[in-house]
Amino acid sequence: MKSHSLQLKHHDQGYWFVVNRGKLKLTTESLSIPFGAWNQQQITEPEMICHIGQWQEQPCYLVVSNDQQQEPEQWHSARALLEQAEQVWFELASRAVQLALFLQTHRYCGQCGSKMQLVSWELAMLCHKCGHRCYPRISPCVLVAICKEQQILLARSKRHKPGFFSILAGFVESGETLEQAAVREVYEEVGIRIQNLRYAGSQPWPFPHSLMTGFLADYHSGDIVCQEDEIEEAGWFDFAALPDIPPVQTLSGRMIRQLQAETSADE
Repeated sequence: MKSHSLQLKHHDQGYWFVVNRGKLKLTTESLSIPFGAWNQQQITEPEMICHIGQWQEQPCYLVVSNDQQQEPEQWHSARALLEQAEQVWFELASRAVQLALFLQTHRYCGQCGSKMQLVSWELAMLCHKCGHRCYPRISPCVLVAICKEQQILLARSKRHKPGFFSILAGFVESGETLEQAAVREVYEEVGIRIQNLRYAGSQPWPFPHSLMTGFLADYHSGDIVCQEDEIEEAGWFDFAALPDIPPVQTLSGRMIRQLQAETSADE
């Protein structure tokens, strides 16, 4: 998908992903993306508009808004669209939120300080003075679902509500492979060693610009020791009695259910 700066006419139609301070403007009835002609009255101070894709033969646009967030009940995170019937809405909304952050944080060149512009033939910001070019940042993050017989290791970070558990996660560091990051993060966060690491899938995640990469693994050795200031609690949970876990629309939720199904089939 190519993105480029646009000057839209009032009769141009499409799906509008209006982003302000990391939030999307959604209709309150069904949390849907507005469709119709461009209406300057809807966003009085658009900072930038760009094409971000297509859905059902209609163009999709990102509008970065500087307006004050009137009617706060209409502004939601991209996660609000995660459980919609059409998965494409979450995917496009995630793309819009990530690109809005990229555009807002690359107004000026980090090399010479001059104003940057969105180029028309690829998704990049270009400084015409020194030639410095920036592309949207993507931060790879590993998710690891660890199985031990009929149990899975789940943890709760300080950011999660009490009773909600998920699999372990962490960002990839410079110079690491995804597999090395998975092994390191598990040992750092809960103090155990894993084996039989295998790829499970990936999912873009707009908080703020992550790419989640999932791995399944088997327990090898060690006792759970939670990393201070990171993991509030962790433990082995029977697949037959899981706590509150992420929804199936998330990669972590799918991985937990995949291991649950595999262990059930082995019985």
